[in-house]
Amino acid sequence: MGAYLKILILLLILTEPVWSQNELLFFQTNWGFSGSWEAFFTKAKASGYDGVEIWFPKEKEQLQEVVQGLKKHELKVIYLCGTKRDLPFEESLSAYQNDLIRAIDQKPYAINSHTGSDFFSFEQNKKFILLANELSKKYKIPIYHETHRGRFSYSLPETKRFLDTDSNFRLTLDISHWMVVHESLLYKQAKLLDKAIQRTDHIHARVGFEEGPQVNHPQAPEWIKALERHLAIWESIISSHWKAGRPLSITTEFGPPHYLPTLPFTQMPVSDQWESNYFIMETIKKRIKNKNL
Repeated sequence: MGAYLKILILLLILTEPVWSQNELLFFQTNWGFSGSWEAFFTKAKASGYDGVEIWFPKEKEQLQEVVQGLKKHELKVIYLCGTKRDLPFEESLSAYQNDLIRAIDQKPYAINSHTGSDFFSFEQNKKFILLANELSKKYKIPIYHETHRGRFSYSLPETKRFLDTDSNFRLTLDISHWMVVHESLLYKQAKLLDKAIQRTDHIHARVGFEEGPQVNHPQAPEWIKALERHLAIWESIISSHWKAGRPLSITTEFGPPHYLPTLPFTQMPVSDQWESNYFIMETIKKRIKNKNL
């Protein structure tokens, strides 16, 4: 083996992966968007998003419109599916399976799942996770389980119980939900958080705080502590993935009223939802660029 080739191999072994911007994919939510699908796709593309995250359309005509729009604007898609919590367990599990299979059939980039219910038992919730695991493995479509109030993953300690008993499922980390549940920015929960971070493949980037799932404006100075806390957690996930050579996706997910606070009586929103989501995307991009992750 020539000396040049030996040096080249050594450099490849010692050098950490160099990542391009395309290897961190940003998705935009249509939650609260009042325009047409065409208007949403056009705006998402113009804003610099790689794809969109939307609930899987139930109507055939709507699905066709979505599929055509995604192709026209060259956007990836993450479909949302979820457990129907108002149904008895067995019916809910069957409906969940049907919804996942329909979404999988469209070959999305991934599926984000609102899984189980905080009113189902531990064993019942495990069956939803196991079902998703089996379908994900069979069809080779990632299915991520979102950390979300009202679901099996409503709290950090409860989610750890599932992580400890099942090594196969992956998370969508929406840390804002746990901030509310635990009335804390979770500074003292590094050990528990690390377990969730290591199992996260998708992020919902919304800034919550100790008393609510969404600050009224992410650029307001009074929320700098909450913003920095979320950015630090997201950065740790990005860094972990890139060092391991794994891709990562992020959906900016500031929501509309009444997730977005409004003024009393007039119900006027106190900030612009799209602007907040765009700000979060650009802030993450600048942060990782400045830190040379």
